[in-house]
Amino acid sequence: MYEEIKKVLIEELQIDERLITPSAELVGDLDINSIELADLVMICEEKFDVEMAEEDLSKLVTVGDVADYLENLVG
Repeated sequence: MYEEIKKVLIEELQIDERLITPSAELVGDLDINSIELADLVMICEEKFDVEMAEEDLSKLVTVGDVADYLENLVG
């Protein structure tokens, strides 16, 4: 799942691949703004056919958090 998220960050949000690690913070390290974060959520929901609960989004701080969250949703 991490590799899939990494691919989305690189291809859809034009994030430098060298910056992306499981512990990289979406806002702090990757400089993702609120619009890009919303795009990431929409892309992931569509790509993995899941619905990410809005109240859970604040818990997604790092790339690894997003990967773990999606793995739990997808099963």
